Amino acid sequence: MTIRKILIANRGEIACRVIRTARKMGISTVAVYSDADKDAAHVRLADEAVHIGPAPSSQSYIVIDRILEAISQTGADAVHPGYGFLSENAAFAEALEKAGVTFIGPPVGAIRAMGDKITSKKIAAEAGVSTVPGHMGLIADAEEAVRISGEIGYPVMIKASAGGGGKGMRIAWNAEEAREGFQSSKNEAKNAFGDDRIFIEKFVTEPRHIEIQVLGDQHGTCLYLGERECSIQRRNQKVIEEAPSPFLDEATRKAMGEQAVALARAVGYHSAGTVEFIVDGKANSFYFLEMNTRLQVEHPVTELVTGLDLVEQMIRIANGEKLALAQSDVTLTGWAIESRLYAEDPYRNFLPSIGRLTRYRPPREGIQADDSVIRNDTGVFEGGEISMYYDPMIAKLCTWAKTREGAVAAMSQALDAFEVEGIGHNLPFLSAVMQQERFRQGRLTTAYIAEEFAEGFSGVIPDTQSALHLAAFAAIAHLIRESRAIRISGTLGHHPRKLGAEWMVTLGDRTFPVTVEENRVHFQTGESITVETGWTPGQTLARVQFDGAAAAIKVEGKGTALRLRWKGMDVIAHVRSPRVAKLAGLMPKKTPPDTSNMLLCPMPGVVTAISVAVGDAVEAGQALATVEAMKMENILKAERRGIVKHISASPGQSLAVDELIMEFE
Repeated sequence: MTIRKILIANRGEIACRVIRTARKMGISTVAVYSDADKDAAHVRLADEAVHIGPAPSSQSYIVIDRILEAISQTGADAVHPGYGFLSENAAFAEALEKAGVTFIGPPVGAIRAMGDKITSKKIAAEAGVSTVPGHMGLIADAEEAVRISGEIGYPVMIKASAGGGGKGMRIAWNAEEAREGFQSSKNEAKNAFGDDRIFIEKFVTEPRHIEIQVLGDQHGTCLYLGERECSIQRRNQKVIEEAPSPFLDEATRKAMGEQAVALARAVGYHSAGTVEFIVDGKANSFYFLEMNTRLQVEHPVTELVTGLDLVEQMIRIANGEKLALAQSDVTLTGWAIESRLYAEDPYRNFLPSIGRLTRYRPPREGIQADDSVIRNDTGVFEGGEISMYYDPMIAKLCTWAKTREGAVAAMSQALDAFEVEGIGHNLPFLSAVMQQERFRQGRLTTAYIAEEFAEGFSGVIPDTQSALHLAAFAAIAHLIRESRAIRISGTLGHHPRKLGAEWMVTLGDRTFPVTVEENRVHFQTGESITVETGWTPGQTLARVQFDGAAAAIKVEGKGTALRLRWKGMDVIAHVRSPRVAKLAGLMPKKTPPDTSNMLLCPMPGVVTAISVAVGDAVEAGQALATVEAMKMENILKAERRGIVKHISASPGQSLAVDELIMEFE
């Protein structure tokens, strides 16, 4: 058996990732695409492409018959499922087997056993793997969920039996949250996996999420390739991952690895897979969470520290080849970090953002001057559209260095160099995390984001020295723009505009009177900073030196306003003459319209439920409506008491940001 043509039953960055390895191996590829993806990067990259239906994944990417038709049409002899969609669907793997098509993944029996979270926990316990206390049976309805949750003891984790990728998961701290979480988990699970079965287990407080990568062939060899720390999550969706974990010692790593291999052997596993554990950071104990019978999103960090191409290994294993290494050959070299770039606005509670990427410029990949490595796995391009129909992740930025400190430093620089415009994105948030002392110390838990950003993310307040540097750059940038403006022909009488040497630079609520002499900025407080930059108006990234110290500053904005991002800080700078600055302070401020009696859609999405009717009296915290965006359900709740006066939206309706859903008296 020799695989000659692979159809990738997926989209976006993972489809591009598989295509690149297949091409390296001399294997031709077939992409599939929906209406929304007809111009997508993976379609352009593949050797062939087949249209499989409308934009919603329920009508395209997870319709098995559509994929089988594409296989028949192109003569593909193998399928790589990527992650998500049909990657852990036993019926899909079985259908391929019946059609004589190689599934680049584990055997059907392993998918079925591990895909059912209840069955997988039973198998894990029988295999000697530590498991979390919980209810092993299916839950019939919300009231039963509340009863069982009370018996287990809050907090509890409500989970989809067929779930993965954070879909169909909710933490409940009380009966009301258990009731709501049960229904939302069922809805999400049905939409994402076509299976709405739910189970409940104890939620471990102060947990770390650490997973073991396993790799097995069809000849009885099964290995573990170290671990990945995936504790920094939001809504059970991983945000930052790293390998190895800053928490594990060699003994714990070995114990977790051996348990992961024991579980894989118990189900006759071959291919790449991941066994996820919840690790109690206080007690240093670990519990089996689930096994993902597929390639994980965060697999690049394992590749960077082991030197293995996991997609290539999956293809070779599916082709019947033996693994060319033993457990003793597996070594972890250096440190790797992955930051997920999401199409979401961190300043609006990470709400999804859609639109056109008017600028998309990742940092240069490969070996850097300091011997660190940058890798960016992506499935988008400048000018492309970010759709509301799919997951909001648009790229995975990875760095490697000899030490964790080096990998963090490399990531900080790479994030600051990443240029994205046209949509809301979480680059400022990722940069901010890299600068936090707690992150740099490796003191991570799955509650990291909730604890460190309890009031949400509103940017980072620069310290005194950073504020001086940003103010100095803003003054020089303003000088550059003014100098350019006076050279524009066609001004009245060709009189040059007079450049002022004294300006007021405002950063948030701080104002710095400055005097500029060529590239030297003087502050009234006595500080003086030399700024050297080759920046020109129109560029979004400035390479700057402050008194000889190099820096990269992201620049956005027109007029007197500049949005500057540097070292995780994202601040607005205004540069004005003292007279204009004084007038600006005297100008009346526009009062925004009163929307306190309205429920507005906080994100672009589809209304899936309206939970109240006109005339209803509602209480604070009561569910009003549900909006689905980028495969996630969002329950919108009342902020205070009120009576519903008018409902503008209805289930099934697509809404834009700030579009009216309902009004209150």
